[in-house]
Amino acid sequence: MPGMDEDRVAEVLDEAECRRLLGRAVVGRLGFTEGALPAIQPVPFAVAEGEIVIPTRQGSKVAVASQGAIVAFEVDEFDPADRTGWNVTVVGPSRVITDAGAVRALDELGARPWPPADTCCYIAVRIRLLRGRRIRRRPDEEPPLPAMDRHTPTARILPV
Repeated sequence: MPGMDEDRVAEVLDEAECRRLLGRAVVGRLGFTEGALPAIQPVPFAVAEGEIVIPTRQGSKVAVASQGAIVAFEVDEFDPADRTGWNVTVVGPSRVITDAGAVRALDELGARPWPPADTCCYIAVRIRLLRGRRIRRRPDEEPPLPAMDRHTPTARILPV
């Protein structure tokens, strides 16, 4: 009797597909440390020159926690009924951009902070570690593959 999951297959995404999916997503999740505890917050974003740029209010908890920290950023899409989808994760150093000219230039990318912000800044996350995977339905003619080895490296570390 076939197993429940034999109708789906997991695949590791290459760098080009990860970057394509990053450009397609509307909302991401920023993982950072707040008060020595992990925190995750949904954020609007744009991709520019090898960085994820996230608009926020100057002095916000996300801006304060992200200054000079290593953070994680994730986007995904899924179909709960079909149990298929994809996710892309970025890990890298972050910085806060407050220079008025740089902020105006980043505003042109179209991402806006969700809460009202008197003074906007951007968190820039350098895409240093990039990885992704997709769970998709297996075509009828495709034979089952062995289960993914959880210890197989799936991340691509990009040059600085």
